[in-house]
Amino acid sequence: MHPPSPNDPLFRTLEGFTAVVTGSSSGIGRAIAERLAQSGARVLVHGFKNEDGASSCAQICRDLQKGSSNSNDTTEGLDYVLSDLSQAEGRSKLLNEAQSKLGKIDIWINNAGADVITDENSQKSFEQKLELLWKTDVEATILLSRAIGKIMLDAGSGVILNMGWDQAQSGMEGDSGEYFSASKGAVMAFSKSLALSLAPKVRVNTLAPGWIKTAWGEKAEKYWNERVLKETPAQRWGRPEDVAHVAHHLVSPGSSYLTGQTIAINGGAVR
Repeated sequence: MHPPSPNDPLFRTLEGFTAVVTGSSSGIGRAIAERLAQSGARVLVHGFKNEDGASSCAQICRDLQKGSSNSNDTTEGLDYVLSDLSQAEGRSKLLNEAQSKLGKIDIWINNAGADVITDENSQKSFEQKLELLWKTDVEATILLSRAIGKIMLDAGSGVILNMGWDQAQSGMEGDSGEYFSASKGAVMAFSKSLALSLAPKVRVNTLAPGWIKTAWGEKAEKYWNERVLKETPAQRWGRPEDVAHVAHHLVSPGSSYLTGQTIAINGGAVR
């Protein structure tokens, strides 16, 4: 079943809403940002070093938010921020610019995560990878969630969506399984507690993707492709858009009775 057309008024469920999506210059975050914009939200894109990706995503989001693919706007003044969320100053920069650019913030999605598999960080030791994941995936999510949660409480409403992993609780063998389960498991547990702290005004949920074909998946060896098919009843890799569809649903007003939940997006895999 295909998602509704952007021309369908029922599709644009986020008209008048504002959203921040961290780590949205590429991959899952970019798919989420574009989906929210397509639904009518004004989206602030965030990236670390990939300014070209952040700028192009922001332009697409602006065009989609206006309901037109033929916008005459230039890239100047687009809604994107570059900052290192593993550092206090990077988190403060994003928060301050988000408030300055958007005013009231309705939706905050903590998607940013350290890449320790495909870039130069893949050569780091286990300890170094764990430290980087902890600062970027865990500390940044916790501290930004608490900060924006307080702002949303004062405003009277809001939605926070964090990023977990479907194998964090069941476990996966190997170094990557160990450091990803430690970091994403922490995010998932924290999010449940934050949902209680911020209820009933602010909702907090967690996405737990399974095998999603992002940069690593595109280059995965035969073993991993076979493993994905073996473990996934849907018999395919997930796509960033699959995660974006669920994110859109969870932040929409129609999900107002959903909070404190972890939603697996894994093609039916039983963990």
